Amino acid sequence: MLDGRINDVRGRTRGASSVWRAPGMPALLGSTALGFAGVALLMPVAPLWVLDGGADELGAGVVNAVMMLCTVIAQLLVGRVLGRLGWRWTLTLGACLLGAPAPVHLLTDDVRAVTALAAVRGLGFGIITVCGAMGVAVLVEPARRGRAVGAYGLAIAAPQFLLVPVAPWLAERVGYWLVFTLAVVPLLAIPLALPVARALRIFDRPTADPARPVGRRDAAGLRRVLTGPIAALLAITSAGGAVLTFTPRLDPDPTTVYLALLVFTGTSALCRWAFGGFADRRGAAPAIAPLLFVGAAGLAAIGVGTASGPDTAGRVLLVVGMFAVGVAYGGLQNLTLVHAFAAAGEEARSSVGTAWNVGFDAGTGLGALAAGAVATSTSYPVSYAVLAVVTALVGVGWAASRWRGTKGRREPAG
Repeated sequence: MLDGRINDVRGRTRGASSVWRAPGMPALLGSTALGFAGVALLMPVAPLWVLDGGADELGAGVVNAVMMLCTVIAQLLVGRVLGRLGWRWTLTLGACLLGAPAPVHLLTDDVRAVTALAAVRGLGFGIITVCGAMGVAVLVEPARRGRAVGAYGLAIAAPQFLLVPVAPWLAERVGYWLVFTLAVVPLLAIPLALPVARALRIFDRPTADPARPVGRRDAAGLRRVLTGPIAALLAITSAGGAVLTFTPRLDPDPTTVYLALLVFTGTSALCRWAFGGFADRRGAAPAIAPLLFVGAAGLAAIGVGTASGPDTAGRVLLVVGMFAVGVAYGGLQNLTLVHAFAAAGEEARSSVGTAWNVGFDAGTGLGALAAGAVATSTSYPVSYAVLAVVTALVGVGWAASRWRGTKGRREPAG
C-alpha cells in the first residue's frame, strides 16, 4: 500500500518543470528551512552561553555533542514513530521538540541545564532531518534526485548562511535573549506538516514502518556500499561541527568571526546546490576525494591562521580556510547522499536516508566534542590540525578505493 502511494506521488512529479514545484516539495523545503533556522541560531550560541557562564571548551563541546547524540537516537527511531503517528503528527512533534526549549535558556547558563535542553532539541532535530531526507527521495524521481537533494541542501544551508554568522554577533551586541527568542522559529513549521502529509498520500493514517528491517545478507551488502560515503560524510561533518561550535572563540573581533562564518556558510550553501547538477551529469563519486582534500587544506589553514594570532595575515588565513572547508562541507553533503542512494538502490531508500542523517549528525557531534577536548588539553590550532589529518586520510582511502575499483574493471578476466 505504501509503495503504491509513493509511486503515485512520483508519477505526478515526473511532469513537473522544476523540483522546487513538485507536489509537496515547497512545504517540505519550508519545514526544513524553519527547523534548521532554529538549529543555526543555537549551534554557535548555546556553547558561547555556557562558556560565558564559566564552562570550559570541553563543556561547550559537550552541549552540541549531546544534541547530536540525541539527534542520532531519534533518527534511529523515526521509522517506528512514522508507523504509529503518520507524517503529519511526526513532523509536528519534531517541530515542537526543536523549537519549544529555546526560551528556557534564558533561565540558566549552567552547562548541565543547557545540555539537557540540547538533548530535547536533538530529538526534534533528528525527526526533522530524517523526514526531510526521506521525503525528498519519495517526492522526486531518481533522474532528478541530484537537483532535488540540491534544493533540499539549499533549504538547509540558507538558514545557516543567514543565521550562523549573525547569531553570535547578536548575542554579544544585543543580548542572548534575542537569539533564544528567535530560536522558537521551528514552531512555525507546524502548519506545513499537513501539505507534506497530503503530498505523500498518507495524511492522518498510520503507515507501515518505512524503515523496514532487511535480511542479514541485504544488510551486509548495504553496509558495504554505504561505508565509503558515510566515512566521507563523517569526516567533513566533524570539521563542520568544530567550525560551528568554536569559531566565535577563534578571534576576539566579532566582525572577523562574522565574516569567517559568513564565508563558511555562504560557500557551503552555494556548493550544496551547485553540486546537485554535477551529480546528475557526471555522477557523485569522482568529486568526493578531491573535496575531502580541499576540506583538509582548509582546516589546516584555519589552524595556522588561529596560531598566528589576531593579525591581518592570521585573519586572512582563517577566512580562506573557512572558504575551503565551506566548499567541501556543502559539496560533500550533496554528493555523499546522491552516491549512497545510487549505490544502495531504490528499495533501500529509507535505510539510506536514516544512515546518511545519522552519519551527518554523529560527525557534527564528534567534531564538536573532539575539538573541544583537544582544545582544552592543548589549543585550537592543534584541534584543527587533527581534523585536517583525519579528513586527508579519509580522502586517501576514498581515492585508493576508487583506483582499485577502476583498475579491477579494466583488467581482463581470467
